[in-house]
Amino acid sequence: MDQIILACDDNGKFLEYIPKEAGHTGEGRRHLGIAVLLYNSKGEVLLQKRKHQIFDNLWDLTGATHPLHQDETPEQATLRCLKIEYGIENHITLKNLGFFNYFEKYGEFCENEHCFLLTGEYNGPVKLNPETGYEYKWMDKQEFLQDIAQNSQKYTPWAIEALTLLKTL
Repeated sequence: MDQIILACDDNGKFLEYIPKEAGHTGEGRRHLGIAVLLYNSKGEVLLQKRKHQIFDNLWDLTGATHPLHQDETPEQATLRCLKIEYGIENHITLKNLGFFNYFEKYGEFCENEHCFLLTGEYNGPVKLNPETGYEYKWMDKQEFLQDIAQNSQKYTPWAIEALTLLKTL
C-alpha cells in the first residue's frame, strides 16, 4: 500500500494526493479508480480471478487500477493497467462508459471509489500476470451478465456496481 492515489469528490474532481492506505482503511477517502472490460469479436468478455488484499480470489472485470497522477487520463491508466496485468501493448480503442461511485467495507479495509469504466475490443493473445490474478477466462457477455446478477458473491464489488453501465455495451 505504498502507492499514492488521487483523492476526489463525488463528481471525480481531484482534491489532493493521498497514500493508498488512506483511501482503503477505515471509512477510506473517496478516490479515483479505473475498471476495464475487454471484449472480443465473438461476443465474449475477458474476466480475471483477482489477487487482491481485500477482495481476494473473486472474479473481476478484465482489470482495475488507480490513476497515478493528475495528468494521467483514464485511457492512459487503462492502457498501463493492461500492459502490467496482461502484457497487452497493442493499441486498443477504448470507450469510456462513464463512472460510478461505490463504497464497500470489509473489516478494517474498504473500497471508496469514483470509478471510471472503460471498454475496448481485443482479439489477441492473453497472458495474465501471476502477481495480479489467479486465472482468467473469456465468457459470453450474456452469460456473464446473468451470472453476475445471480451469483454476485463470486464477483468484486466494483464489477457488480459496473453492471448498470455494462448493460449499455
